[in-house]
Amino acid sequence: MSNQNNAQILKNTNAQILDEFNASIMFDKELYAQDIKGSIAHSAMLCEQGVLTKEEQQAIETGLLQVKEEIESGNFEFTLATEDIHMAVESRLTEIIGEPGKKLHTARSRNDQVATDFRLYVQEKSLSIMAQLKELVETFVNVASKHTETLIPGMTHLQHAQPLNFGYHMLTYANMFKRDFERFESSYERNNYSPLGSAALAGTPHNINRDSTSQKLGFTSPTIHAMGCHR
Repeated sequence: MSNQNNAQILKNTNAQILDEFNASIMFDKELYAQDIKGSIAHSAMLCEQGVLTKEEQQAIETGLLQVKEEIESGNFEFTLATEDIHMAVESRLTEIIGEPGKKLHTARSRNDQVATDFRLYVQEKSLSIMAQLKELVETFVNVASKHTETLIPGMTHLQHAQPLNFGYHMLTYANMFKRDFERFESSYERNNYSPLGSAALAGTPHNINRDSTSQKLGFTSPTIHAMGCHR
């Protein structure tokens, strides 16, 4: 094999390694629903601001819902060529609806997209965990209420300490998981602010309405500082 062929093989190998290193699609595809949800809200806001026509926005929203259906049905092909979930969704959207798909990225960046997607994902998971913790606490309380006179030995330092009822023991865990619930509740409240509209670094010159997208996505309000919400 010639030196030229060896060099070409090495070049192709290095290119493949770099593609795999740069791409995040194989794990951030988990954020597809949040990415599409954010894109629909963004397109609706752009329409309200006169950046998109009503027809363009409707085409974008319909196309995005088709992309979502393709992903959830297993008919969507994820490849390293699209690099991340944002490019994957927008590339497929443009294939489906044509030119209007290219306008979706107006006034935003993949930076605020990923910040918004991840925040939506974490907030949704927090609500799910909180619901499960609430059910768990209620279960412990329910069991405790049935054993207010069931005596067990209390233990400390691996030794019998004092007698207590089994219900009281169960409430120990109810209180522990209640504190976990409160931690998730506090985290949810402190992070329920929309980064969308922060764009690549410090906002965008386009006439956007961050309050509109924030409301559409279920956030309390937009973040107050563009650079701060990327970090």
